[in-house]
Amino acid sequence: MLAYLVIREGSKWTDVFRLIPGQSVTIGRAPTNQIVVKDERCSRCHAELFMSGGQWTLRDLDSRNGTSVSGMLIQGDRVLTAGDIVRIGNSQLAFVHDLTKAFPDAASTLRTADGESAGAPGAAAAASEPNVLDAAEPATITHRRGQTRYLEPHDEDTDAGASKVGRSAAKLCRLAFELAKAPDAVAMAKLALAGLFEGTQMDAGGLLLLRRELAGEPTAADLDLVASRTDTDAPYHRVSPFLAATVLRESEAVMARNIMGDSKLGSRDSKGDMSANSVICAPIRRGKKVFGLIHLYATVSNRVPDPDDLEFTLAVADTVAVALQNLHRRQELAENLNQIRDENVQLRERLGVQSEIIGKSRAMARVTEEVGRAAPTSATVLVRGESGVGKELVARAVHFSSPRRKGAFVCLNCAALSESLLESELFGHERGAFTGAVNRKIGKFEAAHQGTLMLDEIGEMSPTIQAKFLRVLEGHPFERVGGSEPVKVDVRVIAATNRDLEKDVAEGRFRRDLYFRLHVLEVYVPPLRKRPDDIPELAHYFFNKYNLETGRRLRGFTPEAMDQMVRYRWPGTVRELKNVVERAIVLAAGDFIAQEDLMLSKLPTTGDTGESLPTGQEFKPVSLAEMERRHILATLKATNWNKSQTAQLLGIERSTLDRKIRRYELAESRPAGRLP
Repeated sequence: MLAYLVIREGSKWTDVFRLIPGQSVTIGRAPTNQIVVKDERCSRCHAELFMSGGQWTLRDLDSRNGTSVSGMLIQGDRVLTAGDIVRIGNSQLAFVHDLTKAFPDAASTLRTADGESAGAPGAAAAASEPNVLDAAEPATITHRRGQTRYLEPHDEDTDAGASKVGRSAAKLCRLAFELAKAPDAVAMAKLALAGLFEGTQMDAGGLLLLRRELAGEPTAADLDLVASRTDTDAPYHRVSPFLAATVLRESEAVMARNIMGDSKLGSRDSKGDMSANSVICAPIRRGKKVFGLIHLYATVSNRVPDPDDLEFTLAVADTVAVALQNLHRRQELAENLNQIRDENVQLRERLGVQSEIIGKSRAMARVTEEVGRAAPTSATVLVRGESGVGKELVARAVHFSSPRRKGAFVCLNCAALSESLLESELFGHERGAFTGAVNRKIGKFEAAHQGTLMLDEIGEMSPTIQAKFLRVLEGHPFERVGGSEPVKVDVRVIAATNRDLEKDVAEGRFRRDLYFRLHVLEVYVPPLRKRPDDIPELAHYFFNKYNLETGRRLRGFTPEAMDQMVRYRWPGTVRELKNVVERAIVLAAGDFIAQEDLMLSKLPTTGDTGESLPTGQEFKPVSLAEMERRHILATLKATNWNKSQTAQLLGIERSTLDRKIRRYELAESRPAGRLP
């Protein structure tokens, strides 16, 4: 059987709610209820209606003012019968099975929540009224206005014809507009108090906010007064701890009258006298989060607040909560924006360092000129120099000075990967191309499309990869490993090496055609020992960098330390200088980096032999390969065949060292029992 709740507030019909078996219905003032009763005497969750044993049963949910059925206050559950009138505050809900029998004196058409029309006395008259939308009206612009008058200040005389609710709504609309423009919490609080004094009977009050990042439940002691105002000569008196705790705990606005003798609800002045006869306290909340509260009180006996004042105060409090949340978000966005700007500046500074060549010697001036001539073109560049001179820095300078600077700069060390992995890194692979290839991978060539690809240690590339690499350099498309789809890219290649490629070509270790394809433009970066004028400038640059990063407050180098660095041969070139300065900053005991703080290597530079000649022994000419073999063997012996330490001292990769050991057959000289 169909069942309905016909809702009536005062003398007006408001709604009809259809009851569905198997679904419970909650009644209360909170907007989360299925039936919302806008009555100050209705609790937030007042009552519940549900089907039990084939009958609709009403249960009071421990409401503050109780629930009555047909004039009797119910306790526990009450089975409803057709025609029962449920009263909650000033609202009435009629339980019926036939809508025509509910409130027979009604004179309007009812409409159920699901859109069904319910016949009631007077419905025919209502249906015969003309529809304002039926009139044909030409599509013309009839009114124009630049700014709404509802946001402008209004006099009481102007609004005299409007209802109190309408005037309050207009004030609230204007206040919300002003609160949204408030630059900070103090200005927002002052605007809110001004609007409350205009819309209520109160003459004193304050706005208090909870401290941010509170741990646990908020208390009255966690409230900070943001702004206060009084229309009398007496100062504002803070809300009582009991009232503040009650509002924060229950998250409901309260109003109390005749509190002159109540110490819990009223505030006392400095002499201990009660300072108010009526008080309103409303939480500033947004959902379940409470930001603070609004405290208003009246000190004059003829100013007595009514329920509309409480409604207006609660509406202002909710509006302040929205504005306050937006203000917090704007502040967080501003803080994040400042942080991102700082990080952007730091990244730009780092990028500038990476693309700036440091040094004012004639040798570096020549390098800068060569970079300037090579950058505007699309020709392949070959960067030569010993390991550690900064070949990647030169390549970055070429890229960021070229028209491709908006594209990607991708760097790959050819000596760090095996042949199969290098091919996959360069050209990518398809899913399932080999064991472990679970997804398609984009190679470095595709990643550097319309940008620059730097290949370091190009001399270590295997002949098989050299052939495929040459085709790509000549503009031919390539295929990913395990794929058949041709891929064509637009990439500028910069190759770097510390090897003698001409010798490798002569010995058949490097393709002749690839050498000539790479050797279009060449930039030679001299080692640090050939440009000693740059040593002080580089030393001070690394000193400032690491002095800031480590948090030390060193003042510089001693003259003896700087003189030793200028005279030192620097076999590891700029990389060694950087490491020496960083180590000295960390370990320095005084205010200056002294000579004893510099831990300089005794390794010979490239071109020196790795073994010292006994005094008086005649010089015997040897090849560069033999000299390299001796030097590597001497270094291995000095480190007790520690390959990682040897590779670090020599300034080469561990994989490069392994290849040289196999090439020169140095493993036969390894001490017995020493692991490879």
